[in-house]
Amino acid sequence: MHVRRLAAAGLLAAAAVPAVPAPALAHGSPTTPISRNSACAGNGTRRDTAACKAALKAADGFLGAYDNLRLANVADDRERVPDGELCSGGLDLYRGLDLARDDFPSTKVRSGQNLKINYRGTIPHQGSFRLFLTKGGYEPTEKLGWGDLTKLDEIKDPPLTGGSYRMSVKLPKRTGRHILYVVWETSSTPDTYYSCSDLVFPDPVPVATKEPAPAKSTAAPVQSAAAEESPSPTPAPVLAAGEAATRKSDDSMIGIGHWLIGGAIGVAALVAAGAGLSRLRRLKSR
Repeated sequence: MHVRRLAAAGLLAAAAVPAVPAPALAHGSPTTPISRNSACAGNGTRRDTAACKAALKAADGFLGAYDNLRLANVADDRERVPDGELCSGGLDLYRGLDLARDDFPSTKVRSGQNLKINYRGTIPHQGSFRLFLTKGGYEPTEKLGWGDLTKLDEIKDPPLTGGSYRMSVKLPKRTGRHILYVVWETSSTPDTYYSCSDLVFPDPVPVATKEPAPAKSTAAPVQSAAAEESPSPTPAPVLAAGEAATRKSDDSMIGIGHWLIGGAIGVAALVAAGAGLSRLRRLKSR
């Protein structure tokens, strides 16, 4: 009888205690590419970096577990998670992950790459993964907002291998730092998980500009040293009008003089010939 009374009292006491909901059986976070919560949150792997130390300080020295950044009963992500608080999921416990910094632990990627994603499932469950990437021109020194994102894909129930969900997504053309934003909405619990993974794309390669061809010179060609040193022909002297007439008159007088001298020589020859004939005749007459 006494035992029955004790059992009844225990049942009444248990009924008087308000029911506590059981913990959700789904936890996880991306480890490849590493997310901010996997790097910086409780039991994160990069807590010694400057960005993670700053995130911890911004959260008053405490960040929640890396695989427990989740919200329950989310009807609309954009309504539930405010701009500027996407990396923390709007949870004050993780607010240090929303810092606008360009030195959070990151993963090097390239445009057009099929990026492999390993999403650690510490308590596995099925669900859909919505994958977003920041748009071109995103500035990592500004807090992330929904308007900064473009949706890449949605993957439902990817395979769980080695404790991680394995999936991939093709990256569009980007340069510089960007954020891969992953939303995991579980299908068998009321929970939705949020995470930011920092990516670094190569900076654009500067295009070498061709130097303009030298303009063709319109100046006269410069002569070589040999051409400059070669003597040029001596020009004929230019005579004034009066000097030319005098020179012509002198030339005429010289011509007449030559004619008179020639005539005199001819006459002298004839006279000499005549004298010779006359002498010859005298000799024959003797």
